[in-house]
Amino acid sequence: MVHSTRTPAWSWALPIVGVALFAFATWVGFGDDFASDPLGIAIAIILIPLLMGAVFSAVYHAEEVAHLTGEPIGTLVLTMAVTVIELALIVSLMLTGKAAPTLVRDTVFSVVMIITTGLVGACLLVGGIRYREQSFDVTSAKIYLAMLLVLTTLSIILPNYTSSAPGRLYSTSQLAFMSFAIIALYAVFVFTQTVRHRDYFAGDYDPPDPNAETGGKLIRSILFLCVALVAVVVLAKLFAIEVNAAVSAVGAPPAFSGVVIAFIVLLPESIAAIRAASRDNLQKSINLALGSSLATIGLTIPAIAAANIILQKPLILGLDPRDMALVVMTLGASILTFGTGRTNVLFGFLHLVLFGTFLFFAVVP
Repeated sequence: MVHSTRTPAWSWALPIVGVALFAFATWVGFGDDFASDPLGIAIAIILIPLLMGAVFSAVYHAEEVAHLTGEPIGTLVLTMAVTVIELALIVSLMLTGKAAPTLVRDTVFSVVMIITTGLVGACLLVGGIRYREQSFDVTSAKIYLAMLLVLTTLSIILPNYTSSAPGRLYSTSQLAFMSFAIIALYAVFVFTQTVRHRDYFAGDYDPPDPNAETGGKLIRSILFLCVALVAVVVLAKLFAIEVNAAVSAVGAPPAFSGVVIAFIVLLPESIAAIRAASRDNLQKSINLALGSSLATIGLTIPAIAAANIILQKPLILGLDPRDMALVVMTLGASILTFGTGRTNVLFGFLHLVLFGTFLFFAVVP
């Protein structure tokens, strides 16, 4: 995408049209039987190009924010915005009573697996094909992976081995303690990333010009980014209806639709990360990819835990043995992949094989 001094009309118009479509579809009652309604078919046809337009708009404004603020602030804005809006969607489902007890667990698991296998694999493969090898700050990768290992274990593995509550549950006191530990750890990580050791995550980027008049443009870019991300999430919610119908038609497990929706919500970050890798900016790709997985756990688990304590609804966090094996294998492979500071196509293909394994078992459990 070529950025200019003026904000292109498509980058804000398409998301607004997408939000308007969602409001109209909600008003007319767009539902599972949309295929039998001519109006529902028309909405379904318009939905996909608008969703893609909102995704590219989010990527455009995220890159604009990154250009104006420098790294890693720019990528942090995108990851935080996506996670907050995704969190709002989960909470809204909980309030309506439509959320399954495993919704949070399945969301966290899907996001972690999609990012650490599919997105990381795509970035490494694209960069390896184009540049043979790519380098990055190994200290930043170790920080990301250490955080991811601890947060994943605390949130969706350790609940399988507690005894205060039956099943794969935390008791109220355990949930409160783990939430406090997770949010405190993530807060220290953000301080480390943006203040204390910002140079670990900055990569080879020129700092923004302090004399440039960027205040107004930065505010507009952040505002348009939030609008675009809202459009992505609400349109993904409509898209879920189509996905659920398709999943039922082909006989796939219902949980697979959650994987598809998680992928759609992560599209803005995914496209931005792959574009960065294709430009030999692997550090930015790592910031986006691994930073997104940390934000998902660091913000989602404490917020949902607080809502759960208030709503008093069951919250199953522990993974099944098969999924635990996939997570452990993926984290182990990631530690080796990012352990030397250089990557190549083999590492990328390895992660894509893990991604294919994750998708296959999501369809054929």
